[in-house]
Amino acid sequence: MNKVCQNAQDAMKDIRDNAVIMLGGFGLCGIPENSIHALVNTGIKNLTCISNNAGVDDFGLGLLLKTRQIKKMISSYVGENAEFERQLLQGELEVDLVPQGTLATRIQMAAMGIPAFFTPAGYGTEIAAGKETREFNGKMYLMEYALHADFAIVKAWKGDRLGNLLFRKTTRNFSTSMVKAGNISIAEVEELVEPGGLDPDQIHVPGIYVHRIFQGVKYEKRVERKTIRIAS
Repeated sequence: MNKVCQNAQDAMKDIRDNAVIMLGGFGLCGIPENSIHALVNTGIKNLTCISNNAGVDDFGLGLLLKTRQIKKMISSYVGENAEFERQLLQGELEVDLVPQGTLATRIQMAAMGIPAFFTPAGYGTEIAAGKETREFNGKMYLMEYALHADFAIVKAWKGDRLGNLLFRKTTRNFSTSMVKAGNISIAEVEELVEPGGLDPDQIHVPGIYVHRIFQGVKYEKRVERKTIRIAS
């Protein structure tokens, strides 16, 4: 099976309106830049996007928000995006804010084939509204469902033509779970190598979970909020 796509446009060619898409990354770290640009260019709309963050106004998922292609965000932290805030307050965007640990676990459960789990996070808050609760050993828990997606899109440092992925440092964040939780998983990589070009002991995601892979170009790798210290 040939998993290699020519470019991002080729990899995204069958994503349609109303799709549920997971996108890896933490803030602007390790986000699939090429794939997001390709989604903007397709013009597809009414997307449900599952991502820890919502990018910033002119980068990452902020680009899809700007073009009004997202109808719903399932996220943990969205505080760096003014357009996101505007759409939310104006009732133009449906938002499901999820505690970060719960979001990660819901994705992990989908990857593991577990339909639901109990967590203490959010009990006694608005997050618990309408959810099943249960007591274990004198402590109350919420039941949360696993999060699945039609497509999971991630960005890795290196990959081979079989789909094996190697991430660099913290860029693996949500991606290693997401790539296992999508019906179709797409990986863009900075460097695409031949089979055998990766050390088997260093592979973070086996190729069995990856359906499509392509080599990305022109990565900006922005810093979400740059902080510097003046030397004394």
